[in-house]
Amino acid sequence: MKSPRWLNRLGSSLIIGGQAVTATAKGRINTVDLLDQLQEAGPGSFLIVIITALAAGTVFNIQVAKELNSMGANATVGGVLAIGLAREIAPLLTATLLTGKVATAYAAQLGTMKVTEQIDAITMLRTDPVEYLVVPRLIAMVVMAPVQCLLFFAVALLSGQISSTEIYQIPPSVFWNSVRTWLDPDDLPFMLVKALVFGLQIAVLSCGWGMTTQGGPKEVGTSTTGAVVMILVTVALMDVILTQILFGG
Repeated sequence: MKSPRWLNRLGSSLIIGGQAVTATAKGRINTVDLLDQLQEAGPGSFLIVIITALAAGTVFNIQVAKELNSMGANATVGGVLAIGLAREIAPLLTATLLTGKVATAYAAQLGTMKVTEQIDAITMLRTDPVEYLVVPRLIAMVVMAPVQCLLFFAVALLSGQISSTEIYQIPPSVFWNSVRTWLDPDDLPFMLVKALVFGLQIAVLSCGWGMTTQGGPKEVGTSTTGAVVMILVTVALMDVILTQILFGG
């Protein structure tokens, strides 16, 4: 019985990811392309992360603060928001945004290079395409995903405080004191661990799907869509596992 194509591509992506991690550990890094990829995954994506964080922090706070305010629990608003952001919302939404902004670009770029035989040409020049193309993208995502997640957390928390003060007249000092009281010392490091793992997944799967594209230009779009779907599904599953490991104790 023939195995489904997505399963074969998932296996190929994991092999490509393993090769990229090994090459990185050995220091075989294409530093020229790395700067471009850091720009794409970092500053090039800051605006969309900031806008979404502003909206997420405000909307979450409007919903939660309204209920807590009605129960006379204003002093807990900041803590509830901070825990929700650190443990779940910030890493998961950041991964979703990076999937839409960066993973689509990776899959489309490498898919186009594959169908136009540019990757074959790189191989003929005795250059490892994984080292040349995948390693810079993988490093960029692993470095920038935690940075983007931390940015999302800070902006969302600030927007939550502003909306709490403006809408429900909760003093800033009460809000921030609640954040300090409720937030566990391990919450932020664990949040960054989640973001790092998600960044690794995004890079490996988007590059893997791009490198295994077959056919003509039409297949590039199909590969890009397939990569996004696979990333979102696997990130959701990994989120369950990481939440149990990091916060379930």
